[in-house]
Amino acid sequence: MIDLSRETPFASGANRHCFRHPDNPQLCLKVLRPENIEARFHRQSFPKKLLGKRRIDDNVQELKAYQQQAIRQLIRQDQAEKLWQHLPRFHGAIQTSLGTANVSELLLNDRNQPAQTLEHYLQHQGFDKPMQEAVRRFCDWLQNTGILTRNLLPHNLVVVERKRQPELYLVDGLGAPTIPDRLAAVPAWRRRYIRRRIQRFYLRIEWELSDRQQSWEHSQKQ
Repeated sequence: MIDLSRETPFASGANRHCFRHPDNPQLCLKVLRPENIEARFHRQSFPKKLLGKRRIDDNVQELKAYQQQAIRQLIRQDQAEKLWQHLPRFHGAIQTSLGTANVSELLLNDRNQPAQTLEHYLQHQGFDKPMQEAVRRFCDWLQNTGILTRNLLPHNLVVVERKRQPELYLVDGLGAPTIPDRLAAVPAWRRRYIRRRIQRFYLRIEWELSDRQQSWEHSQKQ
């Protein structure tokens, strides 16, 4: 049991808090925010409520996402290093005083602090040439590995310097929970799905850099 009662999260999303592991600061612990999960569940339509809360449990969905076919295949083929080129190393789940936590590598900057998000980078440095190349490498990796993700959002990617250049790592939004496994196994469908995620990713970057007079929901429909 990991005691987090005296710890402060270094980041928080809508559904989870992120803590540095108190005994190993190189690890990240993702813990659900039960009050938000409960509120999200109550907003669901009645038919969706029948599917239960596990469907909206981000930790459960993340555990499943790391078991997707493309990831299992890379591991079977002894290509794990290729897998971790743009994903934090994943270490499963453990119990904490705040509930079950997913454990992953904590990606750090040169000051040993959690790395900045792509959202922060774009706000302060724009979509400069180094980041354009980093995005291209990340998208090429998605296409080459066949790894499925949800929509790619800048606050779910962090920027880490590797070999004197920025690289993107997906820290949230892995997997495609609404897609049946049999469909995900079809190469042509998977390529099309990933291509669409990439197209939306570039549109999102454009929106992040705009004056945002239109909401993202409205912009992506144009």
